[in-house]
Amino acid sequence: MIRALGGATIFAPVGRASLGLGITQIIAWGTTFLMPSVLGRQIQDELGLPSELVFAGITVMFGVGALFAPRIGRLMDHTGARLIMTAGSLLYALSLTILAFCQGPVVYFLAWIGMGAASTLALNTPASIALAQIAGPRARQAIAVLAIIGGFASTIFWPLGGALVALFGWRGTVLTYAAMHLLICTPIHFAALPKTPPPPPNPTAAHAASGGLPTEERPYAFLLLNISLSFGAFVFTGFIVHVIEILRGLGHPPASALFFASLIGPAQVGIRVIELVFGHRYSFMTSAVMGSAMLPFGLCLMLIDGNNAAIVIVCILAYGISNGLKAVQRATLPLALFGRSQFGAYMGRLALPQGILSAISPTVLAAVLDRFGALGALGLTFAFAMISLIAMILLARRSRTIQ
Repeated sequence: MIRALGGATIFAPVGRASLGLGITQIIAWGTTFLMPSVLGRQIQDELGLPSELVFAGITVMFGVGALFAPRIGRLMDHTGARLIMTAGSLLYALSLTILAFCQGPVVYFLAWIGMGAASTLALNTPASIALAQIAGPRARQAIAVLAIIGGFASTIFWPLGGALVALFGWRGTVLTYAAMHLLICTPIHFAALPKTPPPPPNPTAAHAASGGLPTEERPYAFLLLNISLSFGAFVFTGFIVHVIEILRGLGHPPASALFFASLIGPAQVGIRVIELVFGHRYSFMTSAVMGSAMLPFGLCLMLIDGNNAAIVIVCILAYGISNGLKAVQRATLPLALFGRSQFGAYMGRLALPQGILSAISPTVLAAVLDRFGALGALGLTFAFAMISLIAMILLARRSRTIQ
């Protein structure tokens, strides 16, 4: 069914959970983060909101999700993922229904606050925690499968959203999205995830099984990992939102800019497939440093000669490779470094600064683009990418035993 894990086959419950969570992640990303890209103009025209307020819903979602993430991560360590992710799908359905009937900015942002809370319960971080609990030592490959499936969210939901809005308008489309969470995601989370919570954590056994860092090394390693992932999240979120505008600012016509941007998806999925098939042959830290290095490498080339089409293609592919690897490493690195006994707590604490920087990134880069143009935006993202890389190199030097 799904082949991975060094030649073994992932059957139930790992395979069922990976496939089920992959479907729900596609729906969750497609109906929230990607939704304004398709419906934003219609929402703007009908509600009379400026474009920046329409897209600020994404900022609200990330910000609210970040605030709740540490508490939910700790809770999942003790209760498991089934009821929490099921509740998240129900809250998504309710929030999207509220959005479909909103008439002004107050209710519009109230709906996005609800989606932010739902994201803490049922989006990327809880899905990774759920797989880590189910897959155990095979979590790296299972999370890679999840990342591969989830990478098709834009491929599916941008054209689907365009077709739905042509048939039903933006309100009907959002109601359809709410129905997806109610009728597809809710039963998948309830049926595909284990009924019983994980066994009570045994720190000594968990540490021995995971091969994690010694206890005295963990605070410093956590700080470096936090810096690397958070500064990387700023670049990944902001760049993907503004990449077309940046490319146009470098002199590329709109059609070319759209084509270049479309290469991100295949690069992300391709590197995730490589990670799934060959990841067991090299260490976590080798993959992490390579992923971190690809980002400033590509951005530096674009700063040097961003109007050269070949350079742009290299940069876009480097960004896609880096983002594709980081999507897997955001979950697998904490698992390798800190073990499984408190994995949810670590993931929740890591999600807080990542969520905050992801929330502010589109707005900050928009302001930089307005004032300093494409080169200014590239300069800022390059600086943040270098900070992320330096922190990851320092972490790798302190974590040479991690395989």
